[in-house]
Amino acid sequence: MTGRLVRGTAAKIGRHTFIHPGNSSMREVSYGRIRLNASERKAVFANDGQETGLVCVGGEGVVTVAGEHYRLTSGDALYVPRGTSITVETETGVDIVECSAPVEGEYPVQFVARESQRLDAKLHFVSGAAGSGAQREIDILLGSNIQAGRLVVGITRSLPGNWTSWPPHEHAAMLEEIYVYFDMPEPDFGLQLVYTDGITAAEVEVVRDGDAVLLPAGYHPNVAIPGATLNFVWIMAAHREVVDRKWGVVQVDPRYA
Repeated sequence: MTGRLVRGTAAKIGRHTFIHPGNSSMREVSYGRIRLNASERKAVFANDGQETGLVCVGGEGVVTVAGEHYRLTSGDALYVPRGTSITVETETGVDIVECSAPVEGEYPVQFVARESQRLDAKLHFVSGAAGSGAQREIDILLGSNIQAGRLVVGITRSLPGNWTSWPPHEHAAMLEEIYVYFDMPEPDFGLQLVYTDGITAAEVEVVRDGDAVLLPAGYHPNVAIPGATLNFVWIMAAHREVVDRKWGVVQVDPRYA
């Protein structure tokens, strides 16, 4: 891990936690990956005092929580309350982005099916004007559609060669964030900027499939190379439980507003 970038988080089979407050600049949020296949079909763990979000980014698996079974395929999400035992199993293979944050409140288990989520224009929409160079598709998976304490989670997919997170914005007063890049086969890549004032070369990272970028603060636009799309799961955690859990409340860089 560098200060801001964690590479290759999709390379390992099993369940692995890559980012948490104890090893990074994150105050609340943690990120891990659950990748299972024929060689390792099952993962069992407990989330203790943290609420957990599970987002399936590939394959198919079954998550068991409190005796209930939830079948996740690509684009589905599951919210799991704190203090819960979680079992993830697959027959063929599954790739799940796992995120968590500490909470005091009690919130119910909630399953978000991609099929139904995409029918809601407030949760699935296109942002950026056609021909602007910044058009992208946004899916809000764990937002105002569920009850939760800190987590706000979704997926952004750019048009080929387009920018996302544009115009540049930041929300450090309320939320910290992690971008996790996926579905970007070689040789696709993008450029991730993170800056607070002027933009310097030291604040630009090359990002590829499986990379995670820590965004505790700063404006954070990114762009795909021509012909390739930029696809990432964005994981936000509110600093104040419930109070700061808001999507879309941002400070835009006035130079590009």
